[in-house]
Amino acid sequence: MTHWYSTHNFSRLPLSSDSALPALSVIALDNLALITAVGADTISYLQGQLTCDLISLDKTQSTLAAHCDGKGKVWSAIRLFRHNDGFAYVQPKTVAEKQLTEIKKYAVFSKVTFDLSEQVLIGVAGEKADIAVQSRFTGDGNVRATQTGTAVKIEDNRWLLAIDATEADTLIHEIGDRGVLSDSSLWDLLELRAAIPAIELVNTNEFIPQALNLQALDGISFKKGCYTGQETVARAKYRGINKRAAYLLEGDASDAPKAGDVFDRSVGENWRTGGTVLSGYRFDDGKALAMVVLPNNLDEDSMFRLPDTDILWQKVAMPYSLEDDA
Repeated sequence: MTHWYSTHNFSRLPLSSDSALPALSVIALDNLALITAVGADTISYLQGQLTCDLISLDKTQSTLAAHCDGKGKVWSAIRLFRHNDGFAYVQPKTVAEKQLTEIKKYAVFSKVTFDLSEQVLIGVAGEKADIAVQSRFTGDGNVRATQTGTAVKIEDNRWLLAIDATEADTLIHEIGDRGVLSDSSLWDLLELRAAIPAIELVNTNEFIPQALNLQALDGISFKKGCYTGQETVARAKYRGINKRAAYLLEGDASDAPKAGDVFDRSVGENWRTGGTVLSGYRFDDGKALAMVVLPNNLDEDSMFRLPDTDILWQKVAMPYSLEDDA
């Protein structure tokens, strides 16, 4: 495991809920793992393992996807992209070992090799991020080759870089005082605001992909051929068996909600266990944000709370639609 992150002063930024984010930040993504897949059968093998359609994926684009078990429950939610001589994907480090074991199970019959990469993962974010990245890594599209790896555009002014430590050092040196260094909590906040789901180890094999909104994030292809868990995913769409979705909740908290925590939901004057936390963030002023898997038929005025507390939380607007286009 690389010790590169400890050679720079990545620290948590002091942010309140109304704070403006830095115009340019370099973020240590040491909470994520990078898995590489190389070999002549890489595309065909992953096509049979993941919910996305690799065959139609443009070389200049990345995609979200789920890796499921045979029952359609998600081992991990990943971001996949072309990288060096093959493909790579990122996911939370806590689930990487388990997910890697599962995806390699049948690889012995195919020409594909999976490895946990030692490359550095960093984020570049802020209103000046596009300029900072595009001026250094030429090319078109949202996936660009760097000297040693790949730059992946997540959204406007937010990039993920999978590169060697020497190239990461050079980038930080060139950005200099124009950018701030942050620990991974800033990336967690940006992922939350974009409502991008993450599966930590505590939540693995708990949800089908639609409960994580992956259909709304173009992470599921309903037109490709068979893949592990495909029958369940298809039934959830065409027979309406999925009863859950991931929503953003906000409220006050003494600690950030963490993966696996539960929320209660109001049912009339009573409370019932209502949902499971995927990820959370707490600002310095006590305001907090969480992405929570909840029933998808809740009343609009439903309220939420953490168990054994009286502080009420509420849903906030999602950055994308959860309506099924058919």
